[in-house]
Amino acid sequence: MNIGSGANTYEWQGSWAKIPESPSAGSGWAHHGVVVTEAGQVVTYHPGDPTMMLLDSQGELVRSWPVEISDAHGLTLVKEGDQEVLWVADNGRKRQASLGYGYPDDEVRGQVLKMDLHGNTLMSIDRPDLDVYREGIYSPTFVVVNEERHGGNGDVWVADGYGQSYVHRYDKSGNYVSSINGEEGQGRFNCPHAIFVDRRRSGPELYVADRANGRVQVYDMAGSFLRSFGTDFLTTPSGFVTHGDLLVIAELRARLTVCDANDRFVCYLGANEPVCEVEGWPNNQDSDGKLVSTSLLEPGKFNSPHGMAVDADGNLYVAEWLIGGRFTRLGKLPSSRDCSSAMVAQIERN
Repeated sequence: MNIGSGANTYEWQGSWAKIPESPSAGSGWAHHGVVVTEAGQVVTYHPGDPTMMLLDSQGELVRSWPVEISDAHGLTLVKEGDQEVLWVADNGRKRQASLGYGYPDDEVRGQVLKMDLHGNTLMSIDRPDLDVYREGIYSPTFVVVNEERHGGNGDVWVADGYGQSYVHRYDKSGNYVSSINGEEGQGRFNCPHAIFVDRRRSGPELYVADRANGRVQVYDMAGSFLRSFGTDFLTTPSGFVTHGDLLVIAELRARLTVCDANDRFVCYLGANEPVCEVEGWPNNQDSDGKLVSTSLLEPGKFNSPHGMAVDADGNLYVAEWLIGGRFTRLGKLPSSRDCSSAMVAQIERN
């Protein structure tokens, strides 16, 4: 089936990813990211096991490898010379089926790692030594790099979305540089869930998904505030991709949002916000009030988009936040690829 319309029409491919079935796959609470390699392969995380997976363009498992993390909450793929490397923001804890989907009582061990695509750790970035962490937890949710191949300086930016709602800047060697927390802009961040280096304009800009405030705050790559947008059409911005002039924002409350080259609203994809009012969302509750996997998943409608990636052809890959997970590919239809630039031009003229 197709969703969207006009220049933003996609084929919903709900059974695209062939993730091996197992008890942990069915009972694990998926809460992870996804990226696409230059070759069009997809890197993501297993719903229940500490395992990274590489899928081919048909969704078949190519290989997998174990990793010593709690969850691959945020993933970013970076090109360094001829090598693609994976940055992982591990928020430091994961809900456990054996605990009724509560968190373990042990300490939150958030970490940020750079790995190769075989699981070897190449670099780690420490939590900054700031007063806010004397008692507060550190739980990073996303990491991005101002890539040198695009003319950047290699700075690494880390969003502490589940901890103290800061975004930290490091140099390419992992040395702490500075932090932002929203007070420089439209107001204090409340769960800066994802960050993104947008290169659609003449110079790169840092986008911050200020999720609990229902907005995006935009900075230059030195951390100076530029603008914000989205309070009139966003509810829960959770991740970003761009393709051509278009920006697509994953919203946890059951939809994707498409924006034009000037970050103005174009349309929603797979919108299904009423499901968010169901008891136990993004899952269901049984008669005893225990969380169980949802029975309300429908083709063409999202439940809880969390991680998102895009390939060179504009196809979208969406990983949802729920027990058992759901991995959907939105295949960009050829006609919508051809007319996307024309649609943006028409929007700008109007």
